[in-house]
Amino acid sequence: MYRTNTCGELTIKNVGETVELAGWIQKIRDLGGMVFIDLRDEFGITQILINDENLQKQAKELKHETCIHINGKVVERSNKNNQIKTGEIEVEAEKIEILGKCKNVLPFEINSNQEVREDLRLEYRFLDLRNQKLHNNILLRSKIMKTIRDKMDELGFTEIQTPILANSSPEGARDYLVPSRLNPGEFYALPQAPQQFKQLLMVAGFDKYYQIAPCFRDEDPRADRAPGEFYQLDFEMSFATQEDVFNVIEQVVPYTFEKHTNWKVEKGKIVRIPYKEAMEKYGIDKPDLRNPLIIQDATNLFKDTDFNAFKGKTIKIIVVENGAKQGRKFFDKMEEFSKTEEVGAKGLAWTKLDENSELSGGIAKFITEEMKQKLEKEYNVKPNSSIFFIADEFEKAQKIAGLVRIELGKRLDLIEKNIYKFCFIVDFPMYELSDEGTIDFSHNPFSMPQGGLEALKTKNPLEVLAYQYDLVCNGYEMASGAVRNHDPEIMLKAFEIAGYTEKDVKEKFGALYNAFQYGTPPHAGAAPGLDRMIMLIADSQNIREVIAFPKNKKARDVLMGSPSKVSKEQLKDVHIKLDLES
Repeated sequence: MYRTNTCGELTIKNVGETVELAGWIQKIRDLGGMVFIDLRDEFGITQILINDENLQKQAKELKHETCIHINGKVVERSNKNNQIKTGEIEVEAEKIEILGKCKNVLPFEINSNQEVREDLRLEYRFLDLRNQKLHNNILLRSKIMKTIRDKMDELGFTEIQTPILANSSPEGARDYLVPSRLNPGEFYALPQAPQQFKQLLMVAGFDKYYQIAPCFRDEDPRADRAPGEFYQLDFEMSFATQEDVFNVIEQVVPYTFEKHTNWKVEKGKIVRIPYKEAMEKYGIDKPDLRNPLIIQDATNLFKDTDFNAFKGKTIKIIVVENGAKQGRKFFDKMEEFSKTEEVGAKGLAWTKLDENSELSGGIAKFITEEMKQKLEKEYNVKPNSSIFFIADEFEKAQKIAGLVRIELGKRLDLIEKNIYKFCFIVDFPMYELSDEGTIDFSHNPFSMPQGGLEALKTKNPLEVLAYQYDLVCNGYEMASGAVRNHDPEIMLKAFEIAGYTEKDVKEKFGALYNAFQYGTPPHAGAAPGLDRMIMLIADSQNIREVIAFPKNKKARDVLMGSPSKVSKEQLKDVHIKLDLES
């Protein structure tokens, strides 16, 4: 036995007891006549007092992060520390045993506030995970997963695992391919999601399925998206409508947030916002509702304007109450932001209304008295407000206005703090135009079109809506889902519009298409992202901070050295010859 207690549980009640502790040396303090060690494990820190001269000599040779075993007696501290649970006691050491030596020089200080290059931290992730904040994130992840499983079990869902080695499927991202040794020239694909499998489970008669599923997509990394692989709470229900799915999410997601955070959590029925409305009011399909700013359309207001920059353009405006107090430098900085590559605006017009309702600054001279009155009456522009104008083609104006809204919320500190606000985005378009000008699925190819087969046959594809939905929290997409297309005739027509032949459908989705011939129940589901959920609950800005062993920004595992080259023999086994020059 290496320990009778952890480093986080001894209190004044244990004084006089002989105990054994094991952990890592966080700090050594040599005060001349006495030496102190702060001993750390997963549960806390206990101060070790060393009075014995021989033990002091041994302790002074120890290095930080050495793993040791201590025998000693619990005594009351003379200088108590109210910041930690064990702060009233210390353990007077009678024996010190080294369990694991540590190198003289650490690659970085474990619990330091110093900025450390991320790749170095990831290379020594086993040390990085000793950092208390990061360590607690991983423990939080475990607790959240248990909460989710308990709740899903309570709601009558059955946990079922689906294959990792699957077939290639066009689901919006590149597949990771795995060559087959036993089937030369053929490949498995790691699943982007268990989409087809969970639908097949519904055909198989399972009523409610879920799993905490690994998903694999060859995408470019972002701060809020793990490269390569991620996890989601994947669930599906038979005989279910969109509202049935929403009811499950409303019971699971806010409950999980509330259980693991001190922030306020909006509970109850989550607001539904149609996609079109979200784009008009927020310029984005994942709006942060903590930001009070709203985008308004002022195209008609400026239809007869003499201002050349506005002629023939879609005009979006953002009104900021009390924004007139900002100086010229603020407006110039916002214009600089609008011209960045990320935003892509040619400029950002502005003006402000003073306390006497007089316009000044920016484009004030191009706004007539009649326009000003309409701004006050129809656009709720109050005294001391500032107005920002975005002029461009319709979709580009929406996008720019959305990014300007977000930036204004940040720079003016308008974002409501310590609260989680949820919304469902509904009524997504079934199709969109690709960069090549062809019709493509906009969201999920397995979704049921609103209006069914008739809508697909009679409507402009770009006007067909789908029973697709996203859950959004604080500006992050938290979940995506749909009512599934379970009718083979509708399925063929839906894919035909997107350029797939019946042969394509049978080849790429053969199992699903075949299964739909044998009495398929209506079904629906969704998949909240686990990593992103944990990131938000942990109040982290980087999703890699809530994953034990993440890839870096270039999708490389610098700890394990992957991806890596393999031998010619390994390639030969799977019938692959590399051509790196072409």
